[in-house]
Amino acid sequence: MTRPLVAVLSGAGISTDSGIPDYRGPNGLWRQDPEAEKLVTYEYYMGDPEIRRRAWRMRRDSGALGAEPNGAHRAVAELERSGVPVRVITQNVDGLHQLAGMPARKVLELHGTARAVVCAACHERTPMEDALARVDAGEDDPGCLACGGILKPATVLFGERLDPVVLGQAAAIAKACQVFIAVGSSLQVHPAAGLAGVAADHGARIVVVNAEATPYDEIADEVVREPIGSALPALLSALGSEGG
Repeated sequence: MTRPLVAVLSGAGISTDSGIPDYRGPNGLWRQDPEAEKLVTYEYYMGDPEIRRRAWRMRRDSGALGAEPNGAHRAVAELERSGVPVRVITQNVDGLHQLAGMPARKVLELHGTARAVVCAACHERTPMEDALARVDAGEDDPGCLACGGILKPATVLFGERLDPVVLGQAAAIAKACQVFIAVGSSLQVHPAAGLAGVAADHGARIVVVNAEATPYDEIADEVVREPIGSALPALLSALGSEGG
């Protein structure tokens, strides 16, 4: 028996149990400090050295690189290890799916990764931890060691386009999957949110796991409002035994 392809679209809500705050929720970063949005906006970041210095301090002080995967991340990786074909499409930049054991080639990072930095001039990629070590050593706006260009996180900042190749791969997965699970995502940020509609149009069973209502609840076959840390492992465990 062929086991169904399961696509998991994950948003900020899957990582809040790991201590990483979401952006748009009731206690989200943007609601608490609207100015913080400038730190991750391409135009401001590239054009204002003071914005960059603040951004480096924020990255250093956030401790996000020290975050550990939680039960929800581990449940996704366990489903993949059980033999069910799983692909993760994530709006997150924290790398926690991979740390939980998902093979990197099966994780599509729509918004890039905060675990690396890239030079805006020569595009050399280096580990974020190396750049943060330079900040700790006293550099308040470390430049590229290869060419002296501006270093930015290897994430998609506001004002930058998503990688069309990654987006195309995500659309292909949405079309091919039999089960599409949106977890911890408001499903309000496009084009990621639209993947749920693509999956539904191609006959997938749609499951939405999120604390608050989303625009796609009405087309979902199942909507789960329970806390993600307990709800997702239970859901994926049942899914894994279905095809067993």
